[in-house]
Amino acid sequence: MQLPKLNFEDRFDFQIRRDKDKFFIYDLVRKAWLQLTPEEWVRQHWVHFYHIKQGRNLSSLILEKKLILNGTTKRIDLIVTEKTVPVILVECKAPHIKLSEKTFEQTARYNSVLGAGEIILSNGLQHIFAKFNGEQYAFLPFEA
Repeated sequence: MQLPKLNFEDRFDFQIRRDKDKFFIYDLVRKAWLQLTPEEWVRQHWVHFYHIKQGRNLSSLILEKKLILNGTTKRIDLIVTEKTVPVILVECKAPHIKLSEKTFEQTARYNSVLGAGEIILSNGLQHIFAKFNGEQYAFLPFEA
């Protein structure tokens, strides 16, 4: 399987295995082998970024949390918490998905329920970082 090189400063040591014609990646947080999809490739980079590069405890990372938004169940890709309080919402897209105002607005809607102070929208190649000041988002540069 040809995996794209993503825009992260560090190289991470992923555990990847093949079973017949499918590939799987080991998730440190869920302690399970997950099917290696393009979106999962991006999500696992963020897990390793926060755990290995930033030294965050794995228990502070919540993956694929269910969220009810306007009566519809949604799934948040990654939440970084501090003392169980959401501080960063990371929404992952596959590398071939273009990040746009529409995809950011989707993430901001999720955050209207979650209440994290920061949002990262990433397809692994491009990262959009925004801080919420109580009224609006301020977009800032971000290096992964």
